[in-house]
Amino acid sequence: MTDLPASDHRPVRVLLADDEELIRHGVRLILRHAEGIEVVGEATNGEEAVRVAGETRPDVALIDIRMPVLDGLATIERLLALRPRPRVVMLTTFGDEKNVTRALRSGATGFLLKDEGPQELISAVRAAAAGDAVLSPKVTRTVIERMLNGDAGEPGPEGASAPASGSVPEQRLAALTDRERDVLALLGRGLANAEIGRRLGIGVGTVKTHVSAVLVKTGTDSRVQAAVLAYRTGLLS
Repeated sequence: MTDLPASDHRPVRVLLADDEELIRHGVRLILRHAEGIEVVGEATNGEEAVRVAGETRPDVALIDIRMPVLDGLATIERLLALRPRPRVVMLTTFGDEKNVTRALRSGATGFLLKDEGPQELISAVRAAAAGDAVLSPKVTRTVIERMLNGDAGEPGPEGASAPASGSVPEQRLAALTDRERDVLALLGRGLANAEIGRRLGIGVGTVKTHVSAVLVKTGTDSRVQAAVLAYRTGLLS
């Protein structure tokens, strides 16, 4: 059985898991008034989130990193073992950079700050449902720096999936067109495809084509690794 894709003909189904009632209430209110999005379940801890996800089959799971019983990092593994599996977006505070890095390595689609504005939250849910990485620009650079430093003794992105032996970051950009470099720079700022399209004046389908080309040409396996490359080569300066 394959992952459950979001459909143009039905709402994006969202599971919300956070032990803070105020956070759940605020997110629920925002998403309830968003066209094409439906909150299908809520949970106060990771174990409950996994159970509710199995019952409701959400497209996107918004999961707090810090929860009782089963924390967000352990919850990711169990959610991604479900079939169909949801796209998992972590809810975090600015001080959680280390855990965010671990979450991304564990397979999370991305992360959101808990104080994001309503439109950012709605856009992030839609982007995750469409298969885009959701990386809050406010902390993307901090997370990238942690990944470059191999925080907590874990291998950084290049150690986990290194390019061809002897390659240099700048050389990996040589095959990119000017437009692909523009796309890579915006990936490095944590922007989703729709926002990249707005910035560059092109359609989302064209953005996806460019993103795929960037990943192939630079030898990176994910948008996060591409963002690291953009940072290392000075495209974000």
